[in-house]
Amino acid sequence: MNVINELNQFLEGNYMAIHAYEKYIYHCENPELKHTLQQIQQQHKQHALMTAERIQNLGGIPVDNPGVKGTLIEWAKNLRDKTKGDTHIVEDALAGETRGIEVSQQILKGDLDFESKQLVERILRVDEQHVELLNEQLQQMIHS
Repeated sequence: MNVINELNQFLEGNYMAIHAYEKYIYHCENPELKHTLQQIQQQHKQHALMTAERIQNLGGIPVDNPGVKGTLIEWAKNLRDKTKGDTHIVEDALAGETRGIEVSQQILKGDLDFESKQLVERILRVDEQHVELLNEQLQQMIHS
């Protein structure tokens, strides 16, 4: 797989996250949690822009959606799973961020050039901060 394809796969994952957070924010009841989810979504949007720009700089055309796989995952999830409150939202967001990190780590093992690899690594560090933040939110919810 070449660099542009790998970066587009990474970009699709960011679009999946953006769409997922849209649903979380819509269903969220706690204003503080909603704000946290909005911040995380904004960071995913920034990451998508940065990745798309890198793809363009490499001479490629960036994808502009979560792709067929992401759309199918969203569709199946919507069929089986209605939101069950803020705790469920945080647990689902945590699972999604964790899966995203795992996929991104696989992309890092691919054929990325130095600059693209640095970009993905920077974004991954922010995604890891999302996991920490969501874990903190979950702990607060469990202990209150």
